[in-house]
Amino acid sequence: MTNGAAGSGAPSSNRNVMIVLSYLWLLALIPLVVEKEDREVQWHAKHGLVLAVAELVFWVGFQIVMFMLGSFLGCLVAIFAPLIGLGFLILHVVAIIKGIKQALAI
Repeated sequence: MTNGAAGSGAPSSNRNVMIVLSYLWLLALIPLVVEKEDREVQWHAKHGLVLAVAELVFWVGFQIVMFMLGSFLGCLVAIFAPLIGLGFLILHVVAIIKGIKQALAI
């Protein structure tokens, strides 16, 4: 995870912004395209995209399960949807904080 910047060795001035964008769902495409020479930002952007795709797959599967369970059981399962969403949000925030801490340590 500590790949550092490739090339000049000096990190870009907007590295922290790019790391934050890396974990904001589809906005992870911005650092992936803009910061091609910074291997650390690339690493965070790729992992942010993997996290976004995993979250999307989970939510599609969750909706299918709710549909298959029917109205009564689906409503019981739907009670947990906000908690799961909050869990994903916390996961994104933790990833952002760890990424920024790591970037500041370099």
